[in-house]
Amino acid sequence: MPPNEPKSHILDFEQLRRAITAAGVTLWTWNVDTDDLTMDDQAFDLWGVARSSSVTFEDLSAHIHPADRDRVRAAFAATRGIVGPYEIDFRIIVKDEIRWVSARGQGDDAGIRYRIMSGIFIDVTGRKQAEEGHELLAGEMSHRVKNLLAIASGLTAITSRSTTSTVDMARELTQRLTALGRAHDLIRPIPGHEGKAALLGDLLTVLLAPYDDLGAFSGRIRVSVPRMGVGEGSATTLAMVVHELATNSLKYGALSSPSGTLDVSCALPDSDIVIVWTERGGPPVSVPEGTGGFGSRLVARSMTAQLGGSIDRQWLPEGVVVTIKIDKDRLAT
Repeated sequence: MPPNEPKSHILDFEQLRRAITAAGVTLWTWNVDTDDLTMDDQAFDLWGVARSSSVTFEDLSAHIHPADRDRVRAAFAATRGIVGPYEIDFRIIVKDEIRWVSARGQGDDAGIRYRIMSGIFIDVTGRKQAEEGHELLAGEMSHRVKNLLAIASGLTAITSRSTTSTVDMARELTQRLTALGRAHDLIRPIPGHEGKAALLGDLLTVLLAPYDDLGAFSGRIRVSVPRMGVGEGSATTLAMVVHELATNSLKYGALSSPSGTLDVSCALPDSDIVIVWTERGGPPVSVPEGTGGFGSRLVARSMTAQLGGSIDRQWLPEGVVVTIKIDKDRLAT
């Protein structure tokens, strides 16, 4: 070090260690001949394994998610022939928790010293969860756009059956699309809104009004629910569920037929609120194949995660019956 250079300009080992720890970086080395791994304490904590002076790649492999295990083994073997840096992302299981880990290092057997490769592990769980959230949002937006196009077509058909002139049809169709816009607003949270978002009956009225030939409660859509408040968070989720059910009914079920009817009722047992959605008079019903589309999976996930409940469908010959169970304490939140 030149005599006049300040010592603070030199990054010593302890400073480097603090910087690495702050960045969430853990260190490892791998002997490619003996399969022995050496890791720092942070790496042991990341993997959720007991500290030991003797750890093998196979020991760590037992903690890799089964769906990723073969891929990771093959990738690590391939790194021995890679010239330059590499990066592998995979999942590990720590107790009941799934974490995403990024392993990074320098490949090429010819360039390693003492048959030892070195690299780092980084916990990238947050980034992966954000990516999955973005993918889910993109899928949901695509699904909603397709549904809205199908709804517009279905509402046009409904309106054409109940009007006798183009002027009347244009007026009623505009009213229905406007009502649909109001219903769609309920499918997202309202920033700054406090207290009860709506009464359950009012919420269902707004959501189902665009689909009724004669207006809410007076036509083929009948709603009978007790008076109860719905909180903002629950209103958003419940609106999404009802919107999905109405869309499917308009495309395939009772609301796609002039003679079809929809009854929505509600019972209040001790612990759960039970909403029953009953369709009659539509096209012949058949049990769909497979696990359902994106909308069905999204509804099931939302019912469990946000409302602490469930959704069950019965495919009866005369029409589908959907039973929605909601935790009573969750409805007001």
